Amino acid sequence: MTALTLSTAGAATLRADALVVGVAKGAKGPVVAPGAEAVDKAFDGKLADVLETLGACGAEGEVTKLPAPSGLKAPVVLAVGLGRAPERDGAYDAEALRRAAGSAARTLSGSKKAGFALPTESAEDAGAIAEGALLGAYAFTAYQGGEDRIAPKGAKNKGPKQPLAEVALLGAKPRDKAYKAAAERAVAVAEEINRARDLINTPPNDLYPESFAAVATAAGKEHGVKVQVLDEKALVKGGFGGLLGVGQGSTHGPRLVRLAYTHPKAEKTLALVGKGITYDSGGISLKPAGHNETMKCDMSGAAAVFATVVAASRLGLRVNVTGWLALAENMPSGNATRPGDVLRMYSGKTVEVLNTDAEGRLVLADALTRASEENPDAIVDVATLTGAMVLALGNRTFGVMSNDDAFRTSIHETAEEVGEASWPMPLPADLRKGMDSPTADIANMGERMGGGLVAGLFLKEFVGEGIAWAHLDIAGPAFHEGAPYGYTPKGGTGSSVRTLVRLAERTADGDLG
Repeated sequence: MTALTLSTAGAATLRADALVVGVAKGAKGPVVAPGAEAVDKAFDGKLADVLETLGACGAEGEVTKLPAPSGLKAPVVLAVGLGRAPERDGAYDAEALRRAAGSAARTLSGSKKAGFALPTESAEDAGAIAEGALLGAYAFTAYQGGEDRIAPKGAKNKGPKQPLAEVALLGAKPRDKAYKAAAERAVAVAEEINRARDLINTPPNDLYPESFAAVATAAGKEHGVKVQVLDEKALVKGGFGGLLGVGQGSTHGPRLVRLAYTHPKAEKTLALVGKGITYDSGGISLKPAGHNETMKCDMSGAAAVFATVVAASRLGLRVNVTGWLALAENMPSGNATRPGDVLRMYSGKTVEVLNTDAEGRLVLADALTRASEENPDAIVDVATLTGAMVLALGNRTFGVMSNDDAFRTSIHETAEEVGEASWPMPLPADLRKGMDSPTADIANMGERMGGGLVAGLFLKEFVGEGIAWAHLDIAGPAFHEGAPYGYTPKGGTGSSVRTLVRLAERTADGDLG
């Protein structure tokens, strides 16, 4: 795990494998960003000219590696692009700093220590740089570098490079309480996001409802979070027809996990519900070829909820946060739910299952009803729910739906504040009629067009009366299949955790929206 230190050393005297500096796009070429003055001086004030000669312009995502001149203890200088330079005396955007730090940390994988001399005008800047670096340093290597049976006995494969071992923030005022708090927050949030990423990337033969519940239980003991696990017998006794119906085709039975972080002085309670389909084959409505390979990521919502509750506990937020992990594996078998079957949900409503691949809404429905029974001040559910949302918003933006316009706006603004792309989406009443069923109270499918909104309308049916609720469809950004960028790796991303943690902080401050 990458360590973070607030260093009192100067850029010229720090002993490290590399120094990271920022470069921005100026009107007449690249501009060396604040924080790199000592490095620029070592280049006789010509660092910008050297970078321009090498083709650098300061564009976001740009990385240029240089041999360090005499006068610096570090042997390498890494210049990362920050995008357009701010207006005179303007501050650099926190997300630009976060992404630049992430790009640098990824580039420096295999290194022991790097000094980050990026613009740090405030504690918020330091927190953004720390968060980006710790997220960018992430690598999932649990299944790589094992013993090679062809090689001489006992020999090991070299495996992938290990993540950057230590991030030293320069100019971050280690004795300042605000800077220390920002660094501690960055460590807690980034480590829990990376824990969520590990879960998402774990193969489904090792991560299934029972093993996910065991991970949650162990983390709860470590961080003072109460954990309750309902197994199949308890789910049958409680009448959780949605979870049981989705999970009955698998040899791995479903689970409903309740996580509870409480603060003695809390005045508000925020409930989070996560879709935890540890593998989604589509069930009897089997997914077509080419759509199954990444379906281990269908528990990303539950991973995000789990990470958020633990992060809230680590940060000691003055708010009660409950997390509900609706865990099941959706598989086809002789026991699997069939299209045309009717399930009786925990709420008592009956649902005609027209498509077993619309399973996420079924497990969420049970968890939403159960969460509503505790009458929280607000409920947010998170799910990789619909391909329709990906078609609407692309691979980097999640949709936000709500039964309360002000709450929806608050979550969208919160996501923007922490650098996560989101977009408010409607819940058109006319689409509800498409889910009418001649057999049951409601069907799990409706009109094909606007399918992401139809799913939101279905979930709305299971939220308790008078409770502010929002639905985050993270199907696009939860799992990244392309090349890494910024602090975003290939594979599980931990999408929405930063938004949810900030929402919990705002709730603690009395600003629920």
